[in-house]
Amino acid sequence: MRTLRIAAAVEAASFVALLGNLFTAHIPAITSLVGPLHGTAYLAVIAATALTAAAPTSARWQSAVPGVGGLLALRLIGRRTPQHT
Repeated sequence: MRTLRIAAAVEAASFVALLGNLFTAHIPAITSLVGPLHGTAYLAVIAATALTAAAPTSARWQSAVPGVGGLLALRLIGRRTPQHT
């Protein structure tokens, strides 16, 4: 679950960075650095969600949404599991 949280945060942050770069300066160096990072985080989110035992099928499908899939999956998993303090 911790891996999923980290990967979801990296995926969302890198997606925002890529979109910000696209709509502003469009610096190729940023794209070439952040693009593979985003792709790796995207795949890590899908894999971590698939390996999470508490993940419902809908969370597994929603994890495949680029950019925010990890956050959507975390929200669905959080609703189904009791919160530990």
